[in-house]
Amino acid sequence: MIISLAVVAVALVVAAIAGFAQEGGRRGGPGGRGFGGPGGPGGPGGPERMLHDLNLTDAQKTQLKQITDSFEASTKELREQMHTLHENQMKGPNGAFDEAAVRASAEARAKVQVELEVAQARMMSQVLGVLTAEQKTQLEQKRQEFEQRRKERETERGSKSGDDQ
Repeated sequence: MIISLAVVAVALVVAAIAGFAQEGGRRGGPGGRGFGGPGGPGGPGGPERMLHDLNLTDAQKTQLKQITDSFEASTKELREQMHTLHENQMKGPNGAFDEAAVRASAEARAKVQVELEVAQARMMSQVLGVLTAEQKTQLEQKRQEFEQRRKERETERGSKSGDDQ
């Protein structure tokens, strides 16, 4: 559970930094996908706003962009591997159940996921090294608020699906 929370926090920060560091601040725009599009990060109150509220200096923004650019470059092959493995999983079996194939596929995805999580943790350590103590406290408060909202949404979904039965 602690690892899952850390992954959520890292994902939020990565998305926020990437969006915040973009020229113009948004990709996608109204009606598009990506930052500023429907359901994409960077919408009102989204991850981009989390870092914006930290009042980053220009130097911090530059450092964070360098960190995320490096992370993106160093994990590109892993992300492509995960995408391919996921696509292969989605194709499904060609008829009969093959437990060995299912296990091999799951183990391959798990290995890639471990490497991605290590890279994310390394990047998060670098990100936190750029922030001041006050900014770290503010980010942690935002993460806790996000986690609370996520739990509330899960509870709402659970009660809605229970109503259908």
